Amino acid sequence: MNRKIIVIEGYLASGNSSFALRLSKETGVPYLIKDTFKIALCEHIAIENEKESSRFSAAAFDGIMYVVERMFEAGYPIIVEGNFVPAGVKSVNEEGVLRQLIDKYGYTALTYQFMGDTQVLYQRFVEREKTPERGEANIRRDTVTHEKFEQWCHNLDAFHLEGDTIKVDTTSFVAVDFEGLLESAKRFLAD
Repeated sequence: MNRKIIVIEGYLASGNSSFALRLSKETGVPYLIKDTFKIALCEHIAIENEKESSRFSAAAFDGIMYVVERMFEAGYPIIVEGNFVPAGVKSVNEEGVLRQLIDKYGYTALTYQFMGDTQVLYQRFVEREKTPERGEANIRRDTVTHEKFEQWCHNLDAFHLEGDTIKVDTTSFVAVDFEGLLESAKRFLAD
């Protein structure tokens, strides 16, 4: 059994999902990505407004935690990606729920915390919202100002799990040592 979880979290439009996919391919460890989980959950359900979208985000988180717990029960490693909010930001302390499961099943966590210049990430966010890959479940139906975007990002700053945390500045993707990040994950899984 390999009781390891790799958590990839952080600012919006910072490359979390892309890294989770790449890491899964490189290591053979299954992954869960909150946005794609939400797309699958809502495939046959129309989302009409932001309130419904938020409700389905909460349902996606619950679904992911259900799958994580099943993986933990079996003792398998897993990669989980999302913008997991700590206590005090919304009604559910996503960080706390994840921490409780990690403690309950005796898992060890490695966290990659993606961040960057919020002005650059905001531009990525605006462009990303125009792509069909976002899916109806994740597209914003209201205008998001840079100030609001920055607030959302900084709401995630307090996220912390026991274990190592590697902070990754993705303001410029070409400046990121992705090979080094992949190697750190492989070492963590091999220990």
